[in-house]
Amino acid sequence: MSTIRESIEIDRRPEEVYAYASDPEHLPEWQENAIEAHRVGDAPLGLGSRVEVTRNIGRRVMPMTMEMTEYDPPRSWRLQSVGGPVRGDVHGTVEPLDDGRRARLTIDVEFEGHGMGRVLVPMVVRPQVRKELPRNERHLKDVLEGER
Repeated sequence: MSTIRESIEIDRRPEEVYAYASDPEHLPEWQENAIEAHRVGDAPLGLGSRVEVTRNIGRRVMPMTMEMTEYDPPRSWRLQSVGGPVRGDVHGTVEPLDDGRRARLTIDVEFEGHGMGRVLVPMVVRPQVRKELPRNERHLKDVLEGER
């Protein structure tokens, strides 16, 4: 698997960046291909939480379930797909800048294809994410800095 990595500096405190970016329910607010996202169950977000996300992948609408496999506020989180033809592994890290007045967000994404996903990942998913991830991070920055 080849990792897709993008970083951006955001003029907000690391805790604020982490709280917003790591909460999967905010995904449709800043990610182009996220249509809907919601937690499974009533437990607070944390290690082991599951999230159902519906995304546009190419011309397909694909529901997927993801699990929070790392949750270390305000530094890092990881969401991994549970089943399905396209399995994503999304790792986010937040670093403090300027004595904690600003933050650097880095998102690493990897994919694994199963069944029809073996074709979708290299031909559709990776190219789409390579284009969208920088735009998504820029949109997240704009949202958090109040420019949108």
